[in-house]
Amino acid sequence: MLEGVNVVLGVSGSIAAVKTVELAHELRRQGAAVRAVMTDSATGIVHPWAVEFATDADVVTELTGRVEHVELCGVDGWGDVLLLAPATANTVGKVAAAVDDTPVTTAATTALGAGLPVVVAPAMHEPMYDHPGVIDAIERVESWGVDFVDPRIEEGKAKIATADAIVTAVARAAGDQPLAGRHVVVTAGATTESVDPVRTLSNRASGRTGRAVARACHVLGAEVTLVHDGGDVPYATVEGVESAAEMTAAVAEVAAEADALVSAAAISDYTVEAADEKIRSGQERLTIELEPTPKLIDTVRADHPDLPIVGFKVESAGGDEGLVARARNLIERVDLAFVVANDASVMGEAETRALLVEGDAHDEYTGDKGGLGLAVAKKLAGKLGEHPSVTE
Repeated sequence: MLEGVNVVLGVSGSIAAVKTVELAHELRRQGAAVRAVMTDSATGIVHPWAVEFATDADVVTELTGRVEHVELCGVDGWGDVLLLAPATANTVGKVAAAVDDTPVTTAATTALGAGLPVVVAPAMHEPMYDHPGVIDAIERVESWGVDFVDPRIEEGKAKIATADAIVTAVARAAGDQPLAGRHVVVTAGATTESVDPVRTLSNRASGRTGRAVARACHVLGAEVTLVHDGGDVPYATVEGVESAAEMTAAVAEVAAEADALVSAAAISDYTVEAADEKIRSGQERLTIELEPTPKLIDTVRADHPDLPIVGFKVESAGGDEGLVARARNLIERVDLAFVVANDASVMGEAETRALLVEGDAHDEYTGDKGGLGLAVAKKLAGKLGEHPSVTE
């Protein structure tokens, strides 16, 4: 996700600075090169040697005749993006007022003047985060195009966002955004059909692929609505659903304002009329009548004949030839942009193998589901082209 990206990591004196080592490692695991700049207060919380170990680079703790702030964040500097994590109330206020009296705030002033993308991950006690002056400072800095990664409000503290959320924000800020101006709806995970108040029918889908597609679309600049059976995520507006009917209804409601739909969820093909009370156990034999559910992509296509839709096809037999044939049949039947086809054996797994089928050709992807999400998002971006409003 961050291959070839140079991240300047500015660390200020919040207790959340102890997370810096973990964050630097995660940035590097995603392909970034990292160089850190620290305030004096931060060095009292996490030793510069620990940050040097995590980044595999010298750490700037004071500015010298080398003008390190310009070297890292100037017009022709080393960095592609400046990440302030953690950013204290003190640091955010100084950035807003162009006060540069620490290596971190001086790097920020330089980056903003040079047009370098800046991402800020605040961390402080909740009353400080709610202070009118801090709110004003955040709003002012945001108005300059700076991206803030919202903290987690817990136990009276505005705790620094997760490493995953911060890495996602950095990737979006530092990379190209071919989906800028687009609204993409993504479905993910399994749906669940109630048999009675206790029992359900579902499938083995984990939702990893759909969430990876949603995250990748966000990184590429899209506004994303994620319709799934899980909780909130930092990169999308979430519509929580359980059954196939709920998922279809939720997608139908947002499809009118969407530029594309990626139907990655493993939606139940059958449902059952749920019993009002728990079915008595111990019966020798029990028969449940299944009824087919409406196909989500058919429903959306009927209402929106011109909406680009990406379908997913899972099979357990037939090999690649059978997968491609069924994917092409699906493309022709519903007029899909392309189909992502894979074997059922990858459901629930971290690694995957998929065929991206379009017309007479198909591409093969093998790797983790994060990479597949990015491949799908890039292919979708190519299909949609640049949004007119971005070029106006």
